[in-house]
Amino acid sequence: MAICAFSEKKSEEELAQIYNVLLHEGITTFKTKQSKASLPTRVTAEKQDRVHKKGAVFVVRDKSHFTANGVRGYIVTSKETLLEDAQALTHFTPNVYRKFGYIDEKRRYIHGFEERNLQQINTFVVDIDTKKYTVNELLLTCMDDSIGLPTLIVESTRGYQLYFALQQPFFISPKNDFRGLKVAKRISDNLKQSLQAVEADVFCNDFGFFRLPNATNIVYAGLDNVYAVGSLIDWSMRQDDNKDRPLFVLATKRLASSVLESEWFDALVHTVNINGDKGKLGRNNTLFTLALIGYSEGWDIERTENFLDEFNVRLEAPLNASDLHTILQSAYSGKYHGPSKEYVEALLALHVKNGASYKVSLGHRCWYKFKKAREDRQRSHYDEWEDDIIEYITAQKQTTEPFVWLTQKEMCEAIGIPQSTLNVLLNSSTKLIKTVTGKGRASKTGWTTVQLFITYTIDLLRAQKNTYTTYVHQIIEQHVNTLKPIAGYHELIQKLSLLKVLPDKYSPTFSSLDSSG
Repeated sequence: MAICAFSEKKSEEELAQIYNVLLHEGITTFKTKQSKASLPTRVTAEKQDRVHKKGAVFVVRDKSHFTANGVRGYIVTSKETLLEDAQALTHFTPNVYRKFGYIDEKRRYIHGFEERNLQQINTFVVDIDTKKYTVNELLLTCMDDSIGLPTLIVESTRGYQLYFALQQPFFISPKNDFRGLKVAKRISDNLKQSLQAVEADVFCNDFGFFRLPNATNIVYAGLDNVYAVGSLIDWSMRQDDNKDRPLFVLATKRLASSVLESEWFDALVHTVNINGDKGKLGRNNTLFTLALIGYSEGWDIERTENFLDEFNVRLEAPLNASDLHTILQSAYSGKYHGPSKEYVEALLALHVKNGASYKVSLGHRCWYKFKKAREDRQRSHYDEWEDDIIEYITAQKQTTEPFVWLTQKEMCEAIGIPQSTLNVLLNSSTKLIKTVTGKGRASKTGWTTVQLFITYTIDLLRAQKNTYTTYVHQIIEQHVNTLKPIAGYHELIQKLSLLKVLPDKYSPTFSSLDSSG
């Protein structure tokens, strides 16, 4: 359902739909007292409400009520109340809190809207604190640079707020040091970062107060644009991947002890007589396995490199630094999720000679950030995008010029690369070249690579050399045949022969033709 404007006649019904999408079952449908709904309707709703735990949202009548002494507002526990009061309110918390109350006896100042008191996250909201962009520009940026179209765009005094609602609420638990909240905050941050092209406020509170949608401030609504938590996590992981953020691991099952504390790991790292015999699992395989252990433990690459260096120097036959670096890069390439149990067992059997038998357990972890196969990723590493663009330009190029002429939008569509990613890539790539000719609608954008431009230049120079040689030959043949073979004839022929071959630097000098010779 897409709504771009509201009629007064239907606004209450449409707002009810919007509040259902935003709030899910976080608060009750109707008021417990003085509800205007019919008794049968209330009874049906109350039965449904009992299935889900209820909380509350906080509302404010005016922006000025956010004061240094606290937030002046009140608590809403039903959608019916929110719908009745909507036109008199300015802000609310679209995400539901589990505990709530007032801090003063007159019940004017509210408390409980701290992040760790969140019961459930229903929506992510991005604040655009400017009106220099049109609604269509906001929508296009969401499609090109972010997760997709928003559920709502609400106009504020100074800008807009974009709501990205969830299909199902994301419940927050205090377990594991609020790890679910950390994941949600990372998603929120990535959403804000992805909309920097329209100046999204990255410092805006992730789960605080936002403009309450009402019949007059909604400028776009697409209630079918809702997002599964899993797809948002996957998308957020790809954003982290592009920004090279550190690993953020969520363990689904805590191990009694880390792999690093296991007996088999201790035995392996204290074995020094591991060589590199051909055809046998040896030194290189051991170093690669240890690198993968560091990767799977969530270490950054520098820490793993230091660990491998310390292990390598203890070996009786250490590996050279270049090969060690190659092993480390391969382990962190994203093609592997961790070490192989079979490899570990084989290495222990071959090289640990104390006669002990070790039970190898690598544990089970669920990663918040991990690498996927290329075809499963909507956004890829910049070097992979760079390779795709080079391959495309090379396939499209003409022999008559070095450039392929496409608009930036056409290039994005041809490659499937988001425009924001292309802009970052162009600022960092040492292989791509771009030129723009003309202005406005008459402008054209040319794309090539350093290698293609060099190849084109060499081909052009070769063609000019051939043209030059042919022209010189024509002049000589035209006049020499008419000359008399007197004393200077042979000297002239010798000098003219030098003109028949263009010097290698393609900028001939004629000093050698001087009569002083």
